Amino acid sequence: MSPVTIELPSGPVTFRRLVLDFTGTLSHRGELIPGVAERLTALADGLSVTVLTADTFGTAREQLRDLPLSIQLIGDGEEKGEVLSSLDPETVIAVGNGRNDVLMVRIARVGIAIMGPEGAAGELLSAADVVVHDINHALDLVLDPLRLKATLRD
Repeated sequence: MSPVTIELPSGPVTFRRLVLDFTGTLSHRGELIPGVAERLTALADGLSVTVLTADTFGTAREQLRDLPLSIQLIGDGEEKGEVLSSLDPETVIAVGNGRNDVLMVRIARVGIAIMGPEGAAGELLSAADVVVHDINHALDLVLDPLRLKATLRD
């Protein structure tokens, strides 16, 4: 897979990075959700994958240890926003479910909110470009950009 190019209403955008939250987004009760590892591995062929997490359950490094991604522990949503701002946000797709993901999702060119088994912060839903109920559905949108294009078109 090469970098992901998506035809947005403003024109085509080439994405080079995928930034994700861990707790409640990639995991449920600290355990990686089935199907996520395979999708992240496929996406890492063309995108740099970064996980920004407060790691509530203390399991992120262990759960993600064999995957082609980087992990950065953060303290709060402000720090997630600062990290994202340093990554050329116009080339970033960000995915999260919590209140501490709001700034990250707002700053990214495309922000996806997950309404998974641990819920989603209400404020995040209005900040996101796309809302899905499952992380695997979010990752599938990135793997198949025409589906994302259909959701975001005017």
